[in-house]
Amino acid sequence: MCGEVVWRSHKDHHRTDKGSDNHLPTGTKIWLVAGITDMRNGFNGLAAKVQAMLKDDPMSGHVFIFRGRSGSKVKLLWSTGDGLCLLTKRLERGRFAWPSARDGKVFLTPAQLAMLLEGIDWRQPKRLLTSLTML
Repeated sequence: MCGEVVWRSHKDHHRTDKGSDNHLPTGTKIWLVAGITDMRNGFNGLAAKVQAMLKDDPMSGHVFIFRGRSGSKVKLLWSTGDGLCLLTKRLERGRFAWPSARDGKVFLTPAQLAMLLEGIDWRQPKRLLTSLTML
């Protein structure tokens, strides 16, 4: 089922998601896990972190996002009901915007997730174009 979920960039012109704009099942929450995570962790290590640190269930169907020390890599852990999916993204340049460690976990909207995965600061998105004014 992991292959059916698509986080699409605004630059991506090819649709691979059967025509739907809702990429995650209704009710799925997206949780960004504040602080630094050892990116050597895989399915079991990240699931244990969700249980121990967040007091949450990694099999809940929600998405949990972790960032490594360098800030250039994130891992997303998501249970589809029949197993866990693990997605890794590395930025070639720059760092992912991340809250401080004291924040625990932070709720993201699907739009904020899309910005995060593109390397955009989802906390303070800025409009690139200003509106035109009439003279």
